[in-house]
Amino acid sequence: MLGLFASLRNATCCGGGQCQPRVKLRFARHLPYLMTDRILASSHCWSDYRLERLSAQLQSLGANQRVRRVRSFFMIQGDAPLAALRQLLGPGPDELAGEGQCVYVVPRIGTVSPWSSKATDIARVCGLSALQRLERGRMIELEGASELRDAHLCALHDPMMETVLTAAAQLTQVFSSQLPRPLRKVPVLTEGRDALSRANRQWGLALSEAEIDYLVAHAQSVRKDPTDAELMMFAQVNSEHCRHEIFNAAFTVDGESQDQSLFQMIQDSYAASPDGVLSAYKDNAAVIEGSTAMRWMVGADGVWHSSEEAVDILMKVETHNHPTGISPHPGAATGAGGEIRDEAATGRGGKPKAGLCGFSVANLRIPALSQPWESDAPRPPGMASALDIMLEAPIGAASYNNEFGRPNLSGYFRSFEMRTADDRERGYFKPIMIAGGYGNMRRPHVEKRAVVSGAQLIVLGGQAMLIGL
Repeated sequence: MLGLFASLRNATCCGGGQCQPRVKLRFARHLPYLMTDRILASSHCWSDYRLERLSAQLQSLGANQRVRRVRSFFMIQGDAPLAALRQLLGPGPDELAGEGQCVYVVPRIGTVSPWSSKATDIARVCGLSALQRLERGRMIELEGASELRDAHLCALHDPMMETVLTAAAQLTQVFSSQLPRPLRKVPVLTEGRDALSRANRQWGLALSEAEIDYLVAHAQSVRKDPTDAELMMFAQVNSEHCRHEIFNAAFTVDGESQDQSLFQMIQDSYAASPDGVLSAYKDNAAVIEGSTAMRWMVGADGVWHSSEEAVDILMKVETHNHPTGISPHPGAATGAGGEIRDEAATGRGGKPKAGLCGFSVANLRIPALSQPWESDAPRPPGMASALDIMLEAPIGAASYNNEFGRPNLSGYFRSFEMRTADDRERGYFKPIMIAGGYGNMRRPHVEKRAVVSGAQLIVLGGQAMLIGL
């Protein structure tokens, strides 16, 4: 296995008489423990506008540095001919070399990026069967004398989705793997509620006090300590990402109890007009009656056959609000991806065909283009600005659709803020991101088959972040 290492070689003096090392990445056969087989530089570099914008972010945080250049690069694990990789990934320099101080932004260590899963599949379809994994990163070249603090590094990458490495040798971490950890149990039966509260903090489960009470009572009733796997799945189902546990709950608005839950409000349209609906509110997507058309399918004999049959329509809309609010491009992209998955997983299998996306945000507050109705109300901590969301999130949703092979045909965009009579600020400070789409499915596939008692359930998937599992 080829290994990657970084070596420093002297460069000529830079402006101002300050000499800085030039970083160059090379291959070495005598480092077999390193997990990165090869680094390929890309010819793609950021535009001047993006560089200036990133430099302005750094300087607003007190960094006395500018971004000189941002270059993409690819990390390859496994065996693949260089010429074939270049055909697939595009041209670029033979070496990844940067001048001055360089940092490297890669997918969050311990995860596989959505780009990687798609690119690796494409490479294997193209005949690179020995390739284990492709990943993409970017090298940021900086100029200036100040030291980068944590706040500065946060401006250079998305902490939710990415890791920033300050040395080229650290790139070996990208493909590192860990042995599976043994199942852990929380000793609720012997130590009570304190044990679960402690695990909640240490494992980052983000359970509410009411959820902790519920889990403790359940463990005591069944006389069984909860495991980390059970708690993680409970935390995922009830996370802010989903909010499934409150969707059908009673709620109040400005102190007034509402007659219906959110879920009941949504079901009203179906209750008022159920004709033509084949499946609703019981699967991943809804299905309505479609028209009759000719379909071509391969029969058991391996020969294509045509048949006239009903081609029913499936449809789905979901929200991806919180992920889009904290990480606009990937948050909206995975919203579209999840909606595509839900269409395909409806009944015994549907076929996604076309997508849509929509966004409701607060006032954009475009620099140097302020509007009289816009206020300076602060946005929630950790939430992206409305302008950043609208610059990045629609591209994320559309690109995921396009890369899947499904066009993103339509959508909407709305901005709204207002100040109430009692001087409260209302608006979409936390955005609404809607991902939706249409598809088709065969009439015999609309209903799922029952799972028989004793059947084995298999969860498919690889390394992923701890959200929406």
